[in-house]
Amino acid sequence: MTALPASEPSRDCPLCQRLHDFIAEWRQREPSWFNAPVPTFLPLGGEDTVRLLIVGLAPGLRGANRTGRPFTGDYAGDLLYSTLIAHGFARGEFKARPDDGLELVGTAITNAVRCVPPENKPVGAEIATCRTFLVPTIARFPNLRAVLALGSIAHQSTVRALGGRVAAYPFKHGGQLPAGGITLFSSYHCSRYNTNTGVLTEDMFVRVFSEIEAFLKN
Repeated sequence: MTALPASEPSRDCPLCQRLHDFIAEWRQREPSWFNAPVPTFLPLGGEDTVRLLIVGLAPGLRGANRTGRPFTGDYAGDLLYSTLIAHGFARGEFKARPDDGLELVGTAITNAVRCVPPENKPVGAEIATCRTFLVPTIARFPNLRAVLALGSIAHQSTVRALGGRVAAYPFKHGGQLPAGGITLFSSYHCSRYNTNTGVLTEDMFVRVFSEIEAFLKN
């Protein structure tokens, strides 16, 4: 059996008891679902091609926890992947299934917390514990130039993973700051709640990716 890299938790990761128990409950209720820590989604070109890493918050219960691929199976993925395709960070057609053939281009996608939390709300200790996987995830990409954090919690955990102080890198939609040898971009999370309430519009989201695209061309 091939050993998982240090950046990937085991399928039965025991580090956060509450999350472990929640997944165990859903394995009983929905045995056909993925129901495990969701691995980082990588481009076919491999780790050396990754120049952009996108960090979300955590898998959605009926999204990535069900399908096993980040942002796949819920509304957030519809907006994220359509935007990635439009800006050349992905190719193919997104059909909200892990077997839809969609490919990332020079991009990887992960979550600050790999396991689905109850009510989509991880607690501070769980975020901190799962950073033991986020740190080596960032380190596994030798040509990484940019990280996009989706939402304030992902932003704060990414700042800490890069060795920075949160107070020195405040979250701001459309933010762009050098941190830990890369440039950290930030956006409101592309959740249905944020788009329905107008916190995040499609134009606002697209603008962030346009800035990242321009940055990576320099």
